[in-house]
Amino acid sequence: MAEKQHLSKERTLVMVKPDGVQRGLIGEIIKRHESLGFKLVAIKTVMPTEKHIEEHYTLDPEWRKVTGEKTIAGYKSKGMTPPSNDPFEITDNILKCLKKYMTSGPAIAMVWQGAHVVKMVRKIVGGTEPLTSDVGTIRGDYVMDSYEMSDNDGRAIRNLIHASGSVEEAAMEIPHWFDEKELIDYRLVGEQILYDVNLDGIME
Repeated sequence: MAEKQHLSKERTLVMVKPDGVQRGLIGEIIKRHESLGFKLVAIKTVMPTEKHIEEHYTLDPEWRKVTGEKTIAGYKSKGMTPPSNDPFEITDNILKCLKKYMTSGPAIAMVWQGAHVVKMVRKIVGGTEPLTSDVGTIRGDYVMDSYEMSDNDGRAIRNLIHASGSVEEAAMEIPHWFDEKELIDYRLVGEQILYDVNLDGIME
């Protein structure tokens, strides 16, 4: 039976999207992650292609159906008429807008490691729509876009950052952006305070 991996080894993909790069928020976004104690194990500047972006969003074969259904439900919950009741037609348009958005300029791809990193990063990033994201989150504090504005303008919502939605999603996304040799396994001094059972060595 394989030994269970320690939670401190969990990893997630985080991307500063082109609008985040242009707004000069790379350092602030990195700082938020470092402040929680997470370890940066990979980082690079990328100029995404439309093909790579489409592959990224469709790594999960259910993405088109699930995203389309959620979008339709979101319109109806606000008393609005969705542009289509076909989830695949909805996601065709979403994907078209995402490809235009994500290839508009360079982005920063990162891999962060630490206990519960997927859930914790999603928490500090905030909800997909900046308008309704909580104060204190990256999207809630640094951008004012909304579904209403992006729909009216016929574009993707500009929300600065992407973060894997689950451990399983991260396992698909990380190798899509990074080769194994680009992921650096190293010791961070602060990990002793975060993970050592008895805090050994503090007074040494």
